[in-house]
Amino acid sequence: MAPTVSVQRREVQYYDAFVSIQRGLFNTRDRAQHSRKRKIISHTFSAHSIGQFEQYIHTNLHDLVKQWTKLSNKAQTSTNNPTAYAEIDSLSWFNYLSFDIIGDLAFGRPFGMLKAGADRAAVYSLSNPTAPPTYAPAVQVLNRRGEVSNTLGCLPQLKPWAVYLPDPFFSRGLAAVQSLAGIATAAVQTRLTQGNPDGRKDLLARLIEGKDSSGQSMSESELTAEALTQLIAGSDTTSNTCCAFFYWVTRTPGVYSQLRTELDKTPTTTNNNPLIITYASIKSLPYLDACINETLRIHSTSSLGLPRTVTHPITILNHHFPANTVLSVPTYTLHHSSRIWGADVKEFKPDRWLKAEGGLTASQKTAFIPFSTGPRACVGRNLAEMELKLIVATIVQNFDLEVRQDTLETREGFLRKPLRCVMGMRKRKRKRKEQIDLVC
Repeated sequence: MAPTVSVQRREVQYYDAFVSIQRGLFNTRDRAQHSRKRKIISHTFSAHSIGQFEQYIHTNLHDLVKQWTKLSNKAQTSTNNPTAYAEIDSLSWFNYLSFDIIGDLAFGRPFGMLKAGADRAAVYSLSNPTAPPTYAPAVQVLNRRGEVSNTLGCLPQLKPWAVYLPDPFFSRGLAAVQSLAGIATAAVQTRLTQGNPDGRKDLLARLIEGKDSSGQSMSESELTAEALTQLIAGSDTTSNTCCAFFYWVTRTPGVYSQLRTELDKTPTTTNNNPLIITYASIKSLPYLDACINETLRIHSTSSLGLPRTVTHPITILNHHFPANTVLSVPTYTLHHSSRIWGADVKEFKPDRWLKAEGGLTASQKTAFIPFSTGPRACVGRNLAEMELKLIVATIVQNFDLEVRQDTLETREGFLRKPLRCVMGMRKRKRKRKEQIDLVC
C-alpha cells in the first residue's frame, strides 16, 4: 500500500469543531498565537519538568499494581489454583490508569478510577470546590466528545445544526463537550482559589508558571483550555497504545519473555517501593524502545490524517499543489506502506528497530511520525514516552499476561480506539533470591 495524500481546496475548519472553552495549542489556527502558546507550554514538557512529574506516575502505578494483585489473588483463591489467571479487559484498566495519571498531573488530583475499578470520575462543584463531588463516566464522555468533534470537523456545514439533529450521537457528543469543559474549569478554579499549599510540581503548576516572550502568563480561560487539552491528548491516546502494546507483545512468540529478560538485568526499583520502576534506569533500553516503537507503527494512535494548509506551492511525487491547498497525510498509511517497511509490514517485529539487526533505513526514519512532525508536532512527546515506558516496565516485571482474543478490533474515529482486549493476568511468582534482590 503506497502512501496517499488527501486533497481539499478550502479553508481548514476541522479544528474549529474542537474548541470548547477557547482556542488552545491544538486547535488555534493563527500562527502567531500558536507560536506564543507553544513557547509558554513547551517548558512544561522539558526533560527537567517531566522528571518532576514522575512521582505522580509512580503513585498511580502503585494503585494499579495493588488492584491487579488483588484480582490475581482472588482468582487463585476461588479456583484453589496457585497458577490461575484472572481474566480482565485490559483496555478498561489502561483507561483508568491513564485518566488517573493525567488527572493527577493536569488537575492536581487523580480521578479515582483505579481505586474504584470503574469509569467514575470525580467532578467538583464550581461554586463550592470543598463540597462532595458528583461523578461522571469520563472515559465514555471523552470518547463521545472526540467522535462528535471529529465528525463535525470533517463536515463543518453540520456544526450550526448539530444540536437540532435527532440522532443522539450529536446531542450526547455535544453534552460531552460541556461535561469535559466543566471538569477542567472546576479543577483549575480550585487550584487558583486554594493555591498550591503542598508545593506540587505537576503539569498544572508548570502551566501556571509559564510566560510568553513579553512576560505575560496565561489567562484563567486560556489556562483552563490548555489543561483540558492535556486531559484529552494524554488520556485515551496512552490507554489505546498500552492496550495495543500488550496485545501484540503477548501474541507474538518470544517477545514478552525477551522484554522481561532485558528489564530483569536492569536495576529498576525505586528506593521506597520495589514494585515501581524508575525512568532513569529504563530510559534507553533498546528492546523496550523497539517494542514501543513497533507498537506505535503497527497501531497508529490516530486514524485520520490531521489537515494542514500548504503555505506555498509544492510538488510531491509529481503532484503539484498550489498555495492554500489543504493536505492530509494519514499516519496509518505511512506506517503500513510495504514500499517503505517491506513485505513484512503487517508483522509485529521489534527486531526491525535494533541496530544489531540493521536498524531502520533513512526512508523508514522519515516515515515514522507517531507524534507528527514540525511546529505542530505533539508538544507532550517527552511525557508520553516516559509514561509509556514506566507503565510497560512496571507491568512486565510484576505480572504474567496472556492474550485471550484473536484480533484487536478498533473503532475508527479521531483515534484508533480498541473496543476491548481480554487478557489473562496473574501476579508474577519470583524466586526467593529475586525477591531479596528487589527489596535490596
